[in-house]
Amino acid sequence: MPSPGYRLARIGSALALALFATVAPFAVSEQARAQSPVGHPNWPGRGTLFVGANYQPVDRTPAQIRQDIAVMKGAHFTMVRMGDLSWDAFEPKEGVYTFEWFDDVLAQMHAAGIKVIVDIPGLPAPIWLHKHYPGADIVNQDGVRLHASTRYQDNIGDPDYRRLVRKLAVAMLQRYGKNPAVAAIGYDNEVGSSPMSYSEADRGRFVGWLQKKYGTIAALNTAWATQRWSRHLNGWDEVDLPYGNGPGPNERNLDLRRFWSDTTIAALTDLDDVRKQYAPNLPAVSNLWPNAQAKGFDWLRSWDKISSYGAEGFYPGDPLSAAFEVTMIKAGHDTPVWFNEFTAGGGGDYGAPGRSRMWAYFGLLNYAQSFLAWTFNSHLGGEEQSLFGLVDHDDRPSWKVAEFGKIASEFKTLQTMGFPRYRKPDVALGYSFASMWLTSPPPGPNTMKQYFQGNYADQVKAAFQPLYEDNVDAAVLDVGHDKIDAYKLVVLSSAYIMDKESADAIRRYVANGGTVIMTGYSAKADETGKWFDTPLPGRLSDVFGLRTSAFYRSPQPLKMGFGGQMRTGSDSYYEILELGTAKPIATFDNTPAKSAAITVNRFGKGKAIYLATAAQPEFIGPLIRSLYADLAIEQGPVTPKGVSARTVEGRTLYVNTTDATTNVTVPMGRKDALGAVVTGGKLTLPGYGVALIQ
Repeated sequence: MPSPGYRLARIGSALALALFATVAPFAVSEQARAQSPVGHPNWPGRGTLFVGANYQPVDRTPAQIRQDIAVMKGAHFTMVRMGDLSWDAFEPKEGVYTFEWFDDVLAQMHAAGIKVIVDIPGLPAPIWLHKHYPGADIVNQDGVRLHASTRYQDNIGDPDYRRLVRKLAVAMLQRYGKNPAVAAIGYDNEVGSSPMSYSEADRGRFVGWLQKKYGTIAALNTAWATQRWSRHLNGWDEVDLPYGNGPGPNERNLDLRRFWSDTTIAALTDLDDVRKQYAPNLPAVSNLWPNAQAKGFDWLRSWDKISSYGAEGFYPGDPLSAAFEVTMIKAGHDTPVWFNEFTAGGGGDYGAPGRSRMWAYFGLLNYAQSFLAWTFNSHLGGEEQSLFGLVDHDDRPSWKVAEFGKIASEFKTLQTMGFPRYRKPDVALGYSFASMWLTSPPPGPNTMKQYFQGNYADQVKAAFQPLYEDNVDAAVLDVGHDKIDAYKLVVLSSAYIMDKESADAIRRYVANGGTVIMTGYSAKADETGKWFDTPLPGRLSDVFGLRTSAFYRSPQPLKMGFGGQMRTGSDSYYEILELGTAKPIATFDNTPAKSAAITVNRFGKGKAIYLATAAQPEFIGPLIRSLYADLAIEQGPVTPKGVSARTVEGRTLYVNTTDATTNVTVPMGRKDALGAVVTGGKLTLPGYGVALIQ
């Protein structure tokens, strides 16, 4: 809630009142269309880019708000995100709503020509909710009830929490669903980072989830392998919540993660149902942090239920990881990606001149459409008081305002030149929430990490790396959820769990003429997390024309000859392949039996290729590149290390992701639309420099 001294002046009150009419529920046909941009020509699409900031008016006085909006307008900002983290400002007491302060801020944004994402602030929940409804408190795995001492410490599975956040969403969307300043709706900021809870009520909900999933206690005993270690369950009353922080066996931990994933998706679906009823004219664009280690959720099997555009908080580390994460957030969307939060500095990092501009252009290469700095004004208090925004703590605009103003001015031109990008990738990489969690067990007695010694996400990223380096677009998706038929190549790195949906999709894809690469560590376990008792790779042995059981680790780096060169790997794990119809196309050079390293099998009209080791750039890179010509996968612009590029409508955008000057060879006679120096076919890019060659 705004501070006691906060008294918003009634600026443009007639305008404000005209903007906030209660909206009646829409017809069912309109609700059905609200899931997709199809049928919504007014949703942001081709030729529209947004630059702006996150803005928390609860931190500001009326005079500061007027000053802030003047600064935004002067910097040519076109969008802000507001409402997040402010539940008790909208509802200081249960059922008592105070929207007038927000009405006036929205009216001022509209008058300034600035569009708004209105975030439904379901997280964190207000203190009054916790005090009146203690079921919303987190209970840790030691049974200790925790008061809401830090942000997001809310039990999103609690029915009272769910009821009250839905009421808030209804009230907000009734008021703002038709507001002309509002461009999109978001929900539950960073819900993936809220913790799991272990109350008795949570245990009851978990048991109900298991009953729905398995049906009988006998089926649960089979799935959880309870014959091991004398853990047989005689009835549902004997089921305990597994410990997310360990110890505990793989199968139970996997179901715990799935339960909380489904709980999270259900909470988000509740809010999206409200949007579809009261604001089907607005897209859902939420910063959800689905890969947060605290809990996370299965984004790649739910993106189409809860979002219209993929969105994230973009705080990049290395460029490869940044591109991979953006690609995962895009998922199967045909729409671009929104950076609901975008790097302007960081925790304890004031920022570096030119760096945010570089990352914004990097985002353009990777399908981004909106770039909202986190945050506009540096916070004076709270957990993020040392995360620095565009405006300093003393209200003086920093040099970052001018940099974001430059981005906004340049992007106004670039949106007439084919941005945001919409090109459909030719290559898909499989990623599985279940495989990620199964191969990342909590501490305790467990042989998983003795066997799977790498990191699942890094294994998938290893297959993404050659595509990233070659400036080739790729999709990251769950092959058991999304259609893969249109892709020229599908790559499955360490696809440890092979559920029926994924296996059926791969079988169909290859039979119909597709090409798939699968690596070692793949198809070892079924959907319960237990190893297959059939030939490996499970459910796909015939598709790949081989079976594998024995595996070893080489005392020396693995070597194999491929593509006319001897290749040296970085992971010692390798599998012994027993070939049926598959044919070897490469062998390991320094293993005792010089066994097959890469095989290919004709299955139906397509090809199934198996790499008998972990995904590692030294091996999977040359393998993927060897398929470009045969599969007509178009390689992007050739660039030196550290420079990314894409060609859009005949122009090539280059981004130097390093802080060192780099030279790029370009065709003679070209010039840069952004002012970089081009001399005799050589483009000179300074550190963090960008160029659009035409």
